[in-house]
Amino acid sequence: MTSTAKPSAPNVAIIGGGPAGLMAAEVLSQAGLQVDLYDGMPSVGRKFLLAGVGGMNITHSEAFPAFLSRYGERAPNIAPLLRAFGAEQLCEWIHGLGIDTFVGSSGRVFPTDMKAAPLLRAWLKRLRDAGVAIHTRHRWLGWNPDGSMRIASPEGEKTLRPDATLLALGGGSWSRLGSDGAWMLPLEQRGVTLAPLQPSNCGFEVEAWSDLMISKFAGAPLKNIAIGLNDDVPRLGECVITTTGIEGSLIYALSAAIREAINQHGSATIHLDLLPGRPVDKIQQALSKPRGSRSMAKHLHSQLGIDGVKAALLRELTPAECFTDPARLAQAIKTLPLTLVKTRPLDEAISSAGGVTFEALDERLMLKQLPGVFCAGEMLDWEAPTGGYLLTACFASGRAAGLGMLEWLQA
Repeated sequence: MTSTAKPSAPNVAIIGGGPAGLMAAEVLSQAGLQVDLYDGMPSVGRKFLLAGVGGMNITHSEAFPAFLSRYGERAPNIAPLLRAFGAEQLCEWIHGLGIDTFVGSSGRVFPTDMKAAPLLRAWLKRLRDAGVAIHTRHRWLGWNPDGSMRIASPEGEKTLRPDATLLALGGGSWSRLGSDGAWMLPLEQRGVTLAPLQPSNCGFEVEAWSDLMISKFAGAPLKNIAIGLNDDVPRLGECVITTTGIEGSLIYALSAAIREAINQHGSATIHLDLLPGRPVDKIQQALSKPRGSRSMAKHLHSQLGIDGVKAALLRELTPAECFTDPARLAQAIKTLPLTLVKTRPLDEAISSAGGVTFEALDERLMLKQLPGVFCAGEMLDWEAPTGGYLLTACFASGRAAGLGMLEWLQA
């Protein structure tokens, strides 16, 4: 199919080939604009494809108020984007690409085949049919003094003067897939207000595990537990012990709050409930039964089913004298304190917090300091847990920025 762009149509440049950039390209090309999309990697959508390994969780089916609450303090900024293009609209859009979806037992929404690649292939075909020109191995370097853009390409450096530009360069995690945060410096030099990039949906480190914990239990899953922070209601789920600390879905869900506690106080203490299905008095009763000549390890196993990594954690984090006091030991099993001292490195995190603040943007997602330059996706200063929330907001912000560019160009 030939390009739908009119010969006299404005030319727009999109920097970044993730969900936000591709969604903006769709909006703009369908409106008849000439769209050139540039990505520094050999192919587009690399982080999107990696997110699909093990099951492409595209969005979540929960009610809008609960869905919106997942964006924390940035929920008011994300709300208009999701009202215009939320989970329901995203699913309809996916169905329009010929991809069916289903809702899993956790409420998460997946393509029927659980894969990202067929979705991306169908989408890229639609974009190319609409005339979008995709330039891979083209890395954005910032601006020249005259305001033109610098792009490093296999043929050498290029200068671009588009009528409008969208920056959708991702956050600062998984740099090998293109999201390295290198865009921070050029924007800072132009006076754009930025929040520091920080790990989100990440693991955390303890001061030090014992050699026994590392040698026997690094990599061991902690299942059927609950974790609480401060006075919040503990969350149920599972996580994994690592050589340096702890990670996994339950930790990721609490990562923003844990990280901010560490930022403020230098450490954060979480409390593990090793038996969330049992009240403390019942645990104390079980522990108070005579154990005869059996070891405490066997007593814990026979009375409460505590063994393996749970038993090791209890020994690691509980004073020895607690094991002779059923009341104190029962309390430790229900609220086992684990002090975390720092996040794992940003590049290991699933996503990042920080970036271009919403205060630096107008309602069209255009930079107030740089008229004609828009931003979308994970390079904006917001974060959300895994579960489809990250992708939904990337799609929604890309669409909003595309519409904002159209509005600005028409004005």
